[in-house]
Amino acid sequence: MKSSYDTFRLNNGYEIPCVGFGTWQTPDGETAEMAVSEAIKAGYRHIDTAACYGNEAGVGREIKKSGIEREKLFVTSKVWNTERGYEKTVAAFEKTLADLGLDYLDLYLIHWPASSSQYDNWEEINLETWKAMTDLYKAGRIKSIGVSNFMPHHLEALMKTEVPPMVNQIEYHPGLTQAETVDYCKKHGILVEAWSPLGTGRMLNNETLKSIAGKYGKSVAQLCIRWCLQNGVLPLPKSVTSSRIVENINIFDFEILANDIVEINEMPYFGGSGLHPDRVDF
Repeated sequence: MKSSYDTFRLNNGYEIPCVGFGTWQTPDGETAEMAVSEAIKAGYRHIDTAACYGNEAGVGREIKKSGIEREKLFVTSKVWNTERGYEKTVAAFEKTLADLGLDYLDLYLIHWPASSSQYDNWEEINLETWKAMTDLYKAGRIKSIGVSNFMPHHLEALMKTEVPPMVNQIEYHPGLTQAETVDYCKKHGILVEAWSPLGTGRMLNNETLKSIAGKYGKSVAQLCIRWCLQNGVLPLPKSVTSSRIVENINIFDFEILANDIVEINEMPYFGGSGLHPDRVDF
């Protein structure tokens, strides 16, 4: 990857820009609009949002104002947990599209899997949700479909359907590499995306990462984002600070050496969110 315009190819052949701009915890309105505006100016062509973020309207307004041709932007959103099931998912998609002011989505994800900790029929719920997304995909309303926070046992049933997932967006950063899930996805041609690649800022003061980043004359944030890419994982850094938005995408002028990649890969757990797909209560 040599620039933010370079892409990964999904298992359906669709191209996805190799670094995305995350908008989790970004308030709607002026803040969201400013952040997306700065991101597009900086060269991001991949914007990630979700219904539960509550900022789709602001994100959509800025996408429209940017003047960038629609087909040159990759926009992702997600169906929230309360809207699982066939009919609810279709309705949620229509609302998301209206809030964003778009004619189609490039990627739509199931935000979290229904799990056995909350539902006896969790697998059926996930399949019904997936069927709705598959139908929207086949109708051309969505260019690619996937999941978020799914582990291998959540993915198994979906892999047997007509259209398997193209993306799995998971928490991924130094100290939390979810090797089993990443290996499963790579084996089955599912692109892994990293939400919270900076651990919501918790990576930035780690002494090991600071030491490695210093060797390259880069920030810890740039190191973590580049590390994701070199592991074949698509990073989704988030910021509402203009300088950091620019910094986070300036990661194409260096390469992390193999021994440093290994050292980062082997770091013990620290700085994770603590959210486990089978134990969340939302």
